[in-house]
Amino acid sequence: MVFAWLLSYALHWSDGVCFFLGDLLGAVTLAIVALLRNAERRAEHAIQFKLDTIAATLLEMRRGTNDGGDEELERAIGRHDEV
Repeated sequence: MVFAWLLSYALHWSDGVCFFLGDLLGAVTLAIVALLRNAERRAEHAIQFKLDTIAATLLEMRRGTNDGGDEELERAIGRHDEV
């Protein structure tokens, strides 16, 4: 698409065609940015889910001890809000 847009200016096509190709290129760029942002958001949610799972597992492992770490882990994963 970039090549067609540049070619339209090099071959001195009408301004309407050049502007249409430029607008089309902008629309495709916007769509690609939106798709990349969506993929980034999904990756962030997956990472957060994994971290919450690790923290929950650590909390379950430490339930038998009384060193005060349980409360810290509960605050970190938000379990106190669920109860």
